[in-house]
Amino acid sequence: MTYCVGMALKDGLVMVSDSRTNAGVDQISVFRKLTTWEVPGERVISLCTAGNLAVTQAVVDMVSKGFMLEDEEEPVSMMTVSGMRDAARLVGKAVRQIEAQDGEVLRQQGVELNSAILLGGQVKGGRMSLFQIYSAGNFIESTEQTPFFQIGETKYGKPILDRVVTYDLGLEDAVKLALISMDSTLRSNISVGPPLDLVTVKRGDLEIDTRKVIEEDDPYFKEIQKRWGHALRSAFKRIPPMPSAKDIT
Repeated sequence: MTYCVGMALKDGLVMVSDSRTNAGVDQISVFRKLTTWEVPGERVISLCTAGNLAVTQAVVDMVSKGFMLEDEEEPVSMMTVSGMRDAARLVGKAVRQIEAQDGEVLRQQGVELNSAILLGGQVKGGRMSLFQIYSAGNFIESTEQTPFFQIGETKYGKPILDRVVTYDLGLEDAVKLALISMDSTLRSNISVGPPLDLVTVKRGDLEIDTRKVIEEDDPYFKEIQKRWGHALRSAFKRIPPMPSAKDIT
């Protein structure tokens, strides 16, 4: 299991992913789930994955190397797509090709080819976009009304996002919020864990603004954990008790 969150906001893009795939008393595996393609001034694309690791790694490999599509004379890759919607179509096509190639054999072994993908970025001449791509290869795009997506173990980190995320949220606050959402998930589910990968892109810059690997002992992340826990406890104590039936009448 993993947890990834992406936000496409007025000022730019924020994407954060954990890197844990299996967890138990005797096994913890770490694989990076965030991949970027960048040509400064020309394109910057970031992809986060959750689900079957064999499927998602194959997808990343296919879209990195490129492959033939209908009506194309040359292989198409993340470095050659003409826009973000075409990039989403490319990822969806890769998912479907892997399903067609390996799906039946793996299902016979009891393995499901489930996957979930977040794809965000901007290509020169186009607008910044964020997509969620499903196991069937279809996708949806974020909007100003719904500016964030989550994949993986989403339920623990969602409440804070629902309450705070707006399209006008600044990038610094969005990073802070994404890490609070991640901390809520880490505390409640052992299958999500560090190191965390963080990428931010300012709208129109066409290059990565921030790229950071956040380890468990990262000072800022530990400060967020400390301050957020204190703030929750303080807010809880300030809430008055429920009125008794006698007080109500």
